[in-house]
Amino acid sequence: MASATADSATEILSKLNINAGDWPPNLVKNLHLLSPDQTELAKILLEMGQGHLFQHWAEPGVEDEQKKAFFAQVAKLNSIYHGCLASYIKTARKLLADSKAGKNPYDGFTPSVPNGEVLSFGDDNFIKFEDAGVKEAQNAAFVLVAGGLGERLGYNGIKVALPAETTTGTCFLQLYIESILALQEASSRLTKGTCQKEIPFVIMTSDDTHTRTLDLLESHSYFGMKPTQVKLLKQEKVACLDDNDARLALDPHNKYKIQTKPHGHGDVHSLLYSSDLLNVWHDAGLRWVLFFQDTNGLLFKAIPASLGVSATKQYHVNSIAVQRKAKEAIGGITRLTHGDGRSMVINVEYNQLDPLLRATGHPDGDANCETGYSPFPGNINQLILDLGPYIEELTKTGGAIKEFVNPKYKDASKTSFKSSTRLECMMQDYPKTLPPTARVGFTVMDTWLAYAPVKNNPEDAAKDFSCCFVYTQWSDSIIRYQKGTHITVQLLEKWPYIVRTVILKKAGVQVEDPVQQVFNGQEMQVWPHVTWKPKWGLTFAAIKSKVSGSCSISQKSTMALKGRDIFLEDLSLDGALIISSVDGAEVKVRGSVQNKGWLIESIDYKETAIPEELRIRGFKINKIEQLEKTYCESRKFTLKP
Repeated sequence: MASATADSATEILSKLNINAGDWPPNLVKNLHLLSPDQTELAKILLEMGQGHLFQHWAEPGVEDEQKKAFFAQVAKLNSIYHGCLASYIKTARKLLADSKAGKNPYDGFTPSVPNGEVLSFGDDNFIKFEDAGVKEAQNAAFVLVAGGLGERLGYNGIKVALPAETTTGTCFLQLYIESILALQEASSRLTKGTCQKEIPFVIMTSDDTHTRTLDLLESHSYFGMKPTQVKLLKQEKVACLDDNDARLALDPHNKYKIQTKPHGHGDVHSLLYSSDLLNVWHDAGLRWVLFFQDTNGLLFKAIPASLGVSATKQYHVNSIAVQRKAKEAIGGITRLTHGDGRSMVINVEYNQLDPLLRATGHPDGDANCETGYSPFPGNINQLILDLGPYIEELTKTGGAIKEFVNPKYKDASKTSFKSSTRLECMMQDYPKTLPPTARVGFTVMDTWLAYAPVKNNPEDAAKDFSCCFVYTQWSDSIIRYQKGTHITVQLLEKWPYIVRTVILKKAGVQVEDPVQQVFNGQEMQVWPHVTWKPKWGLTFAAIKSKVSGSCSISQKSTMALKGRDIFLEDLSLDGALIISSVDGAEVKVRGSVQNKGWLIESIDYKETAIPEELRIRGFKINKIEQLEKTYCESRKFTLKP
């Protein structure tokens, strides 16, 4: 039997003009198990210096199914990567060599501040762009990058299932869908469309999140969105690399399995390209594609005005950005111009921007200007792309995004890694391949309005309180940051309440000052718990139109507005008020509402008997007393207690 197997292997290799002595003996012994396509894959692996993969293969007849599974995995890795697995290894070797040599990717480039629009919330210019953006929204598609779990936050579910706030229990995915539907409806009303256009919504998932995301959607009837509007695109993983020679890393627990890791959120571009959705949207008359990430619940307060900027300025790429302090740990939107004429507007990481500026004639590096902020806006990984040029560019690149590698070396010699690495790509690096003629700009929003992503769990935050936002001072309705860049989950809950309170104050509502409380070892300010459905307050102009007279809200109050046409007229609120209404119902809320309200009670994040979505916040709501009204008829109502 062994002789026959050896003869078979020799014959197979002979047809491929390969000397059996040039192949690993353990592979040659098992060659009869492989199909012609798998044999070709073996040839590719060996040509790329991957013979170590077969070093510990068992004799024929032992673990044969696992050997076949190995080649099934190789075939998948070969098919999902643009340019095949050999191309992946070649690219990895070049990038690893550059990394070891300390090559600067921006060598020869000079940084400068690109053109863009800086907006101030609530002024006439902001309102003008908001109106333009709402009109344009019916011509947009939205893409959510949601491939991650909440483990870093102390939450074992998918991040989009995490409640954005606990007053109503609305999760992030529900908030996003309701925001898109509100834009869809408002855009149709503003443009007086006879037939409401359905805004497409794509979610990029991963092996970790795909099934759970689909289950979340189906179990909640897609949160009111038509299932045909929603498309899930699953991102695959790429092979890990063991060393500077780009030798593929085997799973430490399975010698027949290559270790894999995520390729990065830049894969969203190749997934959209290969799905043909972009052409479908283009044929349907859409103009814009908006990209956003999974736990920034404030973003939709910035999207209408930012989309208005894109439409007005005719940007091919518009990065939604925020103010950033010089050297703050957030990348800066930067124009890079090379001596050979190349030019691009991209995100440059903060630890690269300062030395790049110093090396190109700016002795102070990344410094604040007269505004008190760096002139290089802070990148928050939210993009608006013009669909036509986007399709043209992806047709050239096949959806591929410039990659990078970030190995963690054991020591200064850079000869070995602490653990395996892989190639990565980032969504915001799309502009790197655009021609200099591309119109690439930015829209800067007030940071308090547009940026509150969750980054830390309570335990890490308690160890290093500087890692999270510290609230702030109340001055002219503007929230100012004192230090830090990251929000923990309990601050995630509090921050949107502050933002909504500020918005109401700018609309003319009197709001009582906050009080200090401690949650999970962190002292923070507690403001009124104010929340509303996106359809109630999609834009600042809409909110202003629904608040009139002398309205006031006490610090201990809770208010949830769950309907489109709810109007606050001379309302004095000291307690909890929950109003729900169907479309077509017009509700005017007047007079004084006073009750014991809802109390915020501190809890211990280590108490496992409490649901983890509450533990990671550090508090729970004790609903003692409230005024709650629901209006189910399409007519006018007045609530005056």
